Amino acid sequence: QVQFVESGGGLVQAGGSLRLSCVASGPTFRIHTIGWYRQAPGEQRELVAAVSPGGDTKYGDSVKGRFTISRDNNKITAYLQMSSLKSEDTAVYYCNAKIGLTWNNVVIGRWGQGTQVTVSP
Repeated sequence: QVQFVESGGGLVQAGGSLRLSCVASGPTFRIHTIGWYRQAPGEQRELVAAVSPGGDTKYGDSVKGRFTISRDNNKITAYLQMSSLKSEDTAVYYCNAKIGLTWNNVVIGRWGQGTQVTVSP
């Protein structure tokens, strides 16, 4: 089962930028759609962006135009470039493999520890 290690989070002021990375283990990264998810305190985990094996992307309405998802299959790594950050983007961010670009929280990999993103006002 593919697993992930996320990194790149931190504390940033509103309006700033961060780039998150997630490195996969396991041989199946290349064939899966990869999603970035986030979970704020007291909230459900939500999908914010996804990228297919061929590079097609899809975004949640709350991040559209501000976040960019990408992947490097040779490095078995996915990225989330976050710009114009808002306080409501504060959450723990995770990545995982999913089936297609269908917008749901069904995943097929193991959850990693995530990386904390905190946006100060």
